[in-house]
Amino acid sequence: MSETFNRNHIRKQLDEALKPDPVAGKRRTAVAMILLGNSRAEELLFIRRAEFEGDPWSGDVAFPGGGVEEHDIDSRATAERETLEEIGIKLPQEAYLGTLGSISGAFLPVSIACHVYHLSTLPPVTLNGEVVNTFSVPLEVLLEPERNRQRTFEYRGSHHSHPIIALDGYCDHFLWGISYRIMQNFFVLLGIDSLNS
Repeated sequence: MSETFNRNHIRKQLDEALKPDPVAGKRRTAVAMILLGNSRAEELLFIRRAEFEGDPWSGDVAFPGGGVEEHDIDSRATAERETLEEIGIKLPQEAYLGTLGSISGAFLPVSIACHVYHLSTLPPVTLNGEVVNTFSVPLEVLLEPERNRQRTFEYRGSHHSHPIIALDGYCDHFLWGISYRIMQNFFVLLGIDSLNS
């Protein structure tokens, strides 16, 4: 796995990958996937969103991000602005590795672009009211078969079965939904066929 998570290898794979475009007619959003480690990515930074009634992502484990605004020159600018606003981290230009492109929400009319960054160490974090916690998880832990499972739970008034990653020891919430799909796309890009392999 050492070469798989090498920063230069990740940048090369992102450069060569086909990038799905934002889906027309959907609200455009963007997130920052922040990898941590020295010359190789060792951990992945997550946030846990605050819980607000009526918020479809209330309490979820996620990546920092939010909606594209008129003054954002592109979705990368959105990801960087939202990261600064939500957790107080200004992402330097040299930290940028590339983009995974966009995916569509499974339940909500949104198009989410993911931009990937690499930092040697995590700068001091300052949370705003939208985020209650940040934590990082080793990439190899996220691939552990016993953490990857199906779970049935209620969402938006009905029961659904979804793939999740249990984050015991790091967070009392699990990873699922859009953030899970983004992370799965990242691993597939690196030649890891699925989170369950």
